[in-house]
Amino acid sequence: MSAGAQTGTISTRVPARLDRLPWSRFHWRVVIGLGGVWVLDGLEVTMVGNVSSRLTEKGSGIHLTPADIGVAAAFYIAGACLGALFFGHLTDRFGRRNLFILTLAVYLTATVATAFAFAPWYFFIARFLTGSGIGGEYAAINSAIDELIPARVRGRVDLVINGTYWLGSAAGAGGALVLLDTSNFPADIGWRLSFGIGAIFGIFVLLVRRNVPESPRWLFIHGRDREAEQIVHDIEASVERETGRPLPAPRGRPLKVRQRQTISFLEIARVAFTLYPRRAILGLALFVGQAFLYNGVTFNLGTLLSGFYDVGAGTVPLFYVMWALSNFFGPLVLGRLFDTVGRKPMIALSYIGSAVVAVVLAILFVTQAGGVWGFIGVLAATFFLASAGASAAYLTVSEIFPMETRALAIAFFYALGTAIGGISGPLLFGQLIESGERVQVMWSFLIGAVVMALAGGVELWLGVAAEQRPLEELALPLTVADAEAHDEAQ
Repeated sequence: MSAGAQTGTISTRVPARLDRLPWSRFHWRVVIGLGGVWVLDGLEVTMVGNVSSRLTEKGSGIHLTPADIGVAAAFYIAGACLGALFFGHLTDRFGRRNLFILTLAVYLTATVATAFAFAPWYFFIARFLTGSGIGGEYAAINSAIDELIPARVRGRVDLVINGTYWLGSAAGAGGALVLLDTSNFPADIGWRLSFGIGAIFGIFVLLVRRNVPESPRWLFIHGRDREAEQIVHDIEASVERETGRPLPAPRGRPLKVRQRQTISFLEIARVAFTLYPRRAILGLALFVGQAFLYNGVTFNLGTLLSGFYDVGAGTVPLFYVMWALSNFFGPLVLGRLFDTVGRKPMIALSYIGSAVVAVVLAILFVTQAGGVWGFIGVLAATFFLASAGASAAYLTVSEIFPMETRALAIAFFYALGTAIGGISGPLLFGQLIESGERVQVMWSFLIGAVVMALAGGVELWLGVAAEQRPLEELALPLTVADAEAHDEAQ
């Protein structure tokens, strides 16, 4: 907290002023500086998938079994879950900007440490710490993005930003394609250099991120309204210089809030589960659904291609590139429909539609029809839809809870949903792949389809029509209720 923070009851138009801004260079700076985390996550998660077959070979410098790859994935996800909770609470308490700088530093340190792994236990610990940094990023970044992007385009921007995860996957796979080629680098060196790609890009993101301001919404809640007003004034001035014309007046009445410097963890938890229980069920269902299918396939695709389609370790990244790009195009193509057609129908379509195609994928896999190219083609179609749904899970929990709880809500539902689906998925896929039986692996795809379909059904039942609506309309800040209660007591 700033030493100069003063708390009281204030009226502010900051949210309305931010929502009426036209798209500008400032918003591009937010997208690049904050959205870069998803590129990093894509690099990290698929990096293990890209190099997994190499790590199980003799001469790699570290001996891991296919089951160990699943364990490493579970450690990464466990770190991400705990990091999300720990850093998510700090994000709501100490600000978005402080934490999205700290969590990126944790990620950079841990991913470099992974490159020096010499034994399974060291590799597992390095993956856990890397995951904790990425998990903390989810909470800090998604809350900041939604609080800085205008309401009318929030859905498509959020989905495309989250979809850039797959650009990171494609970049990591493309780099691994060169680095895993033993004619370029020895077998025990190339995979280590692969992890360096993430660290290099992370440094670039850190440099851009230094120019992204603190969320004005967070500032005025925590007694720093003068700072919030100054930041918004500076943004408005830059937009007017860029467009060459004055901005329209903000719409609606001022928001009246009673500022507080701290809000307890217990109060945040109470809000999520007693004030919004239906939304809590919705958030959990969406995260469990996407986490099981995504993490199960992503962490184990390399060993699956090598073990069942005889794809060489050096060629695996080529298939990852094609699969990753199909995932990126899902949110890119469908994203605008989440702001026009609406959240509920599009989220349900993406979840249930991907489940239907995943059943086709399971049949194709067990019958071996179409070979490896047929498998990759249907896998790409499955995740074209699933990637839009997965991105929408983060968007949903970021929108439908009060501002003071936003970062922790993202962290909580990510952590709990991913702990249930994201750890069990890789472990199940890893064990079934190690069995060497196609029928066994088929069941993992079918289970993933069922989980995704159930999540889509929950969206149809409990989904919120959040398209183009201000965040404060979807869920009033807790401090607004404080201000009303304070006025009634006077």
